[in-house]
Amino acid sequence: MAHTETHAAVGAPIKQVSEYTVNSITMLAAAVRQWRRVVARRKVLADLTPDQLRDIGQPEINRPVLEIKAGLMTNLMSMR
Repeated sequence: MAHTETHAAVGAPIKQVSEYTVNSITMLAAAVRQWRRVVARRKVLADLTPDQLRDIGQPEINRPVLEIKAGLMTNLMSMR
């Protein structure tokens, strides 16, 4: 009969992930989620009309406004 020996398997130690690394990854994921929510909110608010913004209680977004004086078209047509 052949001689056999049993050996305990000894492998490389399992690398433990530190608590700091786990916390860092969790905080990073939360920050990315929060950033995506903020961007989505801004896009939605930018598409709303001033009336809709007032309905939901948001201040109006500062959008560029073109002010045209009365009679401008008449003056331009007369210059033609």
